[in-house]
Amino acid sequence: MANSSFAAQAVAKGPMTAAPPSFDGHGWLVVLNLAAATFACVVAIMFAVDAVRGIVRNWGRDRPSHPVSIWRYAGLCFALGIGMTRGGTALVLWNWNPRDPAGTGWCLTFQRFLDIPAMCFGILGLGILYLTSRGMVPQLRRRPLPIQLWASLPMLRRPAGIALLSLIAAIGVVSTR
Repeated sequence: MANSSFAAQAVAKGPMTAAPPSFDGHGWLVVLNLAAATFACVVAIMFAVDAVRGIVRNWGRDRPSHPVSIWRYAGLCFALGIGMTRGGTALVLWNWNPRDPAGTGWCLTFQRFLDIPAMCFGILGLGILYLTSRGMVPQLRRRPLPIQLWASLPMLRRPAGIALLSLIAAIGVVSTR
């Protein structure tokens, strides 16, 4: 272990817990964090893929300054940021193993490396919304938008299934550690 990272050394010297010590032995908290991080990562990736498909499919039709394009770019940035931060958290929680400090340390370090681009995507998404708000707000107020939120609820079946499967997997993992 002489050539290990600081993260690996901290894991090796820390308590032999089934989850990171910051959870203070609260298994239910580990389950909720693991399920939520996994769910958020998967749903964010799904949204990002959908946004990229929309951008590519409409590349010739939608100008970059069109409100639909701006909405897709901002959503893509937010989805990538959420996917990276929650993906890093899920990676650490899924792979937590104090008997493999080098592997766990690698996951912890990788999580910190994901923080930088995730923050950049989040700030870029905020920047897109902020810089375009002067033109977007009047555009959106021009005529009533035919958005029927409740009619779109069936679209949430797949994410709800992912949330349930994430919770079941998290309960299984935490209870068998």
